[in-house]
Amino acid sequence: MQEGNKILSNKFGYRKMATPSTLCCAVLLFLFPLQFMATTTPSCPGDCEPNDADDNDRIHFAQNLEFLEAEFFLYGALGKGLDAFEPEFAKGGPPPIGGRRANLDYLTRRIVEEFGYQEIGHNREIVRRTGGIPRPLIDISSENFAKLFDKAAGYNLDPPFDPYEDPIKYMLAVYAIPYVGLNGYVGTNPCLKKFASKQLVAGLLGVESGQDAATREWLYEKGDAKVEPYDITVVEFTNMISGLRNKLGNCGIKDEGLIVPKELGAENRTTSNVLSADPNSLSYPRTPQEILRIVYSTGDEHRPGGFFPKGGNGRIAREYL
Repeated sequence: MQEGNKILSNKFGYRKMATPSTLCCAVLLFLFPLQFMATTTPSCPGDCEPNDADDNDRIHFAQNLEFLEAEFFLYGALGKGLDAFEPEFAKGGPPPIGGRRANLDYLTRRIVEEFGYQEIGHNREIVRRTGGIPRPLIDISSENFAKLFDKAAGYNLDPPFDPYEDPIKYMLAVYAIPYVGLNGYVGTNPCLKKFASKQLVAGLLGVESGQDAATREWLYEKGDAKVEPYDITVVEFTNMISGLRNKLGNCGIKDEGLIVPKELGAENRTTSNVLSADPNSLSYPRTPQEILRIVYSTGDEHRPGGFFPKGGNGRIAREYL
């Protein structure tokens, strides 16, 4: 063999090619650890949101959902919203549209009231740690929910769906909200860089997951009941709502009702679906684009509507408008 191709060994025991290949191999040896780190370190998907979004931007995006939940739960349980408790958290944002006290039984009211207080705490921590964003205009009117449930059913319900009318309707409306926030936190977590941000999101995600689980269990117990005055069961309504969110999100199945085919159940062994999860029973993630498509009820992150008639606040949400 020619001298340039002779195999040599150095004092560290590595085998390398003699000059002119030595420089090439040295570069490869240097790059290998970087490649290893790149393949083993979680990273944010390239199309998750604006590439230069920082941790605060991502948490501010989530606060839009925290505002929505706070207002709907507090009004539903107590007939008054965030402004009655911590008005400074709104940072001058407009009051919500259409919120009112729901006709709830004692147990359901206590559950929803607790949810509302939890959302006050969530907003407090977001404001304390990141400064927060102004509350966007939020529509929690019965008319807005009626449009959402008409869209889920595929026709106009008669009479229009009113979430404030009774406990079952209200909890079906609750079903439509916290799960989306849960998906958002699962999707956001890999994008975060700071320990403090990950710590905050983990704490928020834990309670959002609990709210969703409590809501789904409440509804599961009443799954076969007809939702008056419609000839539609609770389970059928959950399937409709989940189907609509999958359609609006436009990224496949990331949402499942209370009863599913076995191929979508845990380990493909059950049709019960108290918790919605992927084939390995992990929570589904959603990107900001998907979430905006759903909460706007337009299927388009650039076109506001639904719960946010003028769009969400914070840099990520505003950049899509």
